[in-house]
Amino acid sequence: MFSPVLTMMMERHRMPVVDEANIDAFAEAHDFTALFFPGDWLRLAESNDVAVILPELVQAFQGVFKPAVVSRESERKLQSRYRFNAFPALVFVRKGEYLGAIKRVLDWEDYLTEIAGILTRESSAPPPFELPEACATHDRRDHDHFH
Repeated sequence: MFSPVLTMMMERHRMPVVDEANIDAFAEAHDFTALFFPGDWLRLAESNDVAVILPELVQAFQGVFKPAVVSRESERKLQSRYRFNAFPALVFVRKGEYLGAIKRVLDWEDYLTEIAGILTRESSAPPPFELPEACATHDRRDHDHFH
């Protein structure tokens, strides 16, 4: 199900697993939640990197947000709910309301900056869904915008 590294981190740091059935209750019970979508750890080496980094981020932010790992069975459905296009991902919510997402792995300082910004945002709907970069056939910046 989860990688040995993630399983060890979940046990050591008491990170619960959430799924479609209980994610709302979990997120609403905490001021801030970081939902970890590990993706396929056999294919994505970055999944284990984020598994190791996440508890460090919780500590760096002095426990402001509560981490939870999204079950593999619920990952795709919840991915479409939060509309991010790459794994692994951290989705941040306040009382269950979407704040932002961080995809793949960042440098430590970038994590600190990004998360600090996300936690101060007003909640909003997730951004429009975009195809994964690997599926994109052209760069939207190349197109002129007509008004």
